[in-house]
Parts: sequence; structure tokens; C-alpha cells
Amino acid sequence: MNPSSTVLLTDLYQLTMVQAYVEQGMMDTAVFEFFVRRLPPQRGFLMAAGLEQVLDFLEQLHVSPAELEWLKQTGRFSPSCLDYLETLRFSGDVHAMQEGTVFFPHEPILRVTAPLPQAQLIETRIMNLLNFQTLIASKAARSVLAAGGKPLIDFGLRRAHGAEAGLLAARASYLAGFAGTATVLAGMEYDIPIYGTMAHSFVQAHKDEKTAFEHFALAQPENAVLLIDTYDTEVAAHKVVALAPSLKQQGIMVKGVRLDSGDLADHARKVRRILDDGGLPQAQILASGNLDEYQLQQLIAGGAPIDSFAVGTAMTTSADAPSLDCAYKLQEYAGRPCRKRSEGKATWPGRKQVYRQFRRDGRYDYDVVTTVQASGAGDPLLHPVMTEGRRLVPAQKLTELRQRAAAQLALLPDSLRSLECDHPYDVRISQSLQDLALAVDQCV
Repeated sequence: MNPSSTVLLTDLYQLTMVQAYVEQGMMDTAVFEFFVRRLPPQRGFLMAAGLEQVLDFLEQLHVSPAELEWLKQTGRFSPSCLDYLETLRFSGDVHAMQEGTVFFPHEPILRVTAPLPQAQLIETRIMNLLNFQTLIASKAARSVLAAGGKPLIDFGLRRAHGAEAGLLAARASYLAGFAGTATVLAGMEYDIPIYGTMAHSFVQAHKDEKTAFEHFALAQPENAVLLIDTYDTEVAAHKVVALAPSLKQQGIMVKGVRLDSGDLADHARKVRRILDDGGLPQAQILASGNLDEYQLQQLIAGGAPIDSFAVGTAMTTSADAPSLDCAYKLQEYAGRPCRKRSEGKATWPGRKQVYRQFRRDGRYDYDVVTTVQASGAGDPLLHPVMTEGRRLVPAQKLTELRQRAAAQLALLPDSLRSLECDHPYDVRISQSLQDLALAVDQCV
């Protein structure tokens, strides 16, 4: 069994509600929307990601014979519920923002329209997929903005919260603008460029650094990037310079060196000078070591001669904001608009569309969240992606999604590009949506 694709990867209450719906004949059409209530601290925007995995999940939705037998043995579910689950397939419609789209609080990025039991059952997995990839893509996008065009590489698998998290983090960060990943499976699964150098253990396994560098260069003649901070960074840089002529005679050029500890800016300046003076101006410097967007910003602003960066734990776990205040809520059932009014968690009812307005310079100006019946000026952000359980368009290549993400980031106002956003983006709730909410409240 693949845990990531089974219907049982859900909360128990989804199944208990399905049983109640089936037994009471509540099979009419329901509309659920996924949105984020508020941004994490110091965030100015989020980037939508994870739609592809959601559509895969919905296309494959079913309960296997083994799962059905296990559910039966629990004694929790009625024969009518088990009969329903036995033939379950997703038959609904999905509207969504394209992956790579920048969005803001209260804006639905996905809408599911389906028979109530179906739309309810898929809640947990949809939230699981959209929350995580959106979280990571948004964190990665901040690093992309901070890096000022310098290449970034995902180094986060080893500290990711599980195998799927590490793989999807590689995907989300590449979508957001990273140059590639160290996660090999992501290269095969998603055609993401893969990068890697050596570990400190490789150097330690040799009696001396110079021999370690030589052996690695011979094993990877096209990728001779040497880790030089195992012992003394500057001494190791001199060893690289001393080794370079003999490697060159064998047709091997030193591609670069990696710094992984200490004062990266200071080491980079000293190492750059050693490499240049030693006849290796082409050798690049890659920096790693618990980097995040704030450290990237400091290194770039300080003019550190670093050519590329590897970002790991802080991005793959979104360490400073490890979750989103997101929700998947019922907005309509059997043609009746629905609205949650819980304190601090109220929702806007009905099926919604988001229209984006632009300034004269082409940057984002403000967004309007309104009912689907109301026409609006600007670009509509939600589009049909699935009808009656079938995709409307083939899956987009990640390279295309990257281009979209880059275009979206380029249109951010300067105030939102900052790592500390002091001026939240203007999201307006239309009068028609406010009127609908008032009408729903009066009927309760």
C-alpha cells in the first residue's frame, strides 16, 4: 500500500460524517473552498503549490478491497456506508489558482464542487497537500527574492519531516525558483536538476585533504566541487590551488569549492583571493550551513563573493513558520450558501472568484474577493481544472510553473518583496459578498 494515495490517510471524522450523510441521504452538491485566514509573521504573500498532487489524488480516489475489509473489521461502519465506499470515485469539479500564483488571506485557491460525502472525505488529504507545498514554496520564494538572482539549491532532505515531505519540498522550492535539489529521487520524479558535492566524512576518511580532493575530482571530473572547511578553510583552499595543475593535466578543471561553516562572508573573501591568485578565477564558491532568507540577504548586501547557495533545514521545514492557518470549509450545500460564524474563524459564504487589479507600472495593486455571479474587473485567478472527476488540461511541466512563479514574483510591489512586510496587501471583500453574508446570517 502506498500511504500517500490511500483514502484511509484521513481523519476518522471524515469517515464517520460520510456514514451519517449516506444514511440520511445527504447526497446533494456541496461546495468547499481552501483558503488561508492570515499570513505567518513577517510574510507579505503566499505562493500556491500542490495542485498537481491534489488532482492526482482525486483522479485515483477509491477504496481498495483490503481497505474495505479492514474498515468492516473495525465494526465502526454500517453496511450502507461500506457499500458506498466500495464504489467510491470522485465525480466532482475543481476550480483552482494555477501553481506558482501569488495569493493573500481570505482568497480561495481551490474550490471543490461535488456530492457532499465525496467533498467531505477528501478534506484532510487536500489540506495536507496544499498546506505543505504552499508553505514551502512561499518560504523558498522569499529566499529567491533575497538571493538577488544567484542560484539556490535545496539541501533539505535529511532534516525533512519524512520522505514525502523531503520530495515535495524539492518540488515546491524548484517551482518557486530554486535552481535544483540534492534529492536524487526528485530528479527522477520531477525532472529537477540535481546537485551535490561531498561530505566532511569523505575528507576524514582520507589521511590528508589533498588526496581526498584528488580522489573526488577523479571520480567526478565534470563536477569537481570540493568541500574545504573540514579542518582549516583557507589552508584547504591553498591545497586546492596546489592540486589544480595536476588535475588540469588530466583534463579536469576545479569547478568550485563549498563553504559550510564559520563566518561565510569572511571565508568567502579570503578563499576568493586565494583562488584568484592561484590561477583559479573560474572556480566558483558555493555556501551552505543552516542558511535562510535573512542570512542570504545579509551576505548579498555585504557583497560576499559567493556564487551560489545551498539552503536546507530552514526552507524544507519552514522553520520560522512551520504551518499555515488554512482551512477547507463548506460554502454551499444543495444550493444554499453556508457560512461559519465562529469567533475568529468566520468565513465568507458561497462560491467565490478573485480578481486581481494592476497598477500602471504592471505591479499588483489590490485584489477583490467576490461571488462567482458578480462580474469583476481585472484578472480572474480561479480557473476550472477538473470536471466530473477528469482533468481538463494535462499536467503542466515544472519548468512552465517556474516561469509563472518568476513572473508573479516580478510583479510584486516593492513593499511585498521585503523580508519584513510592514504594509499588508489590499484584499477587498466585494459588496455583493458582504450582502450575501448578511443574508445568510439573517436566515440562521
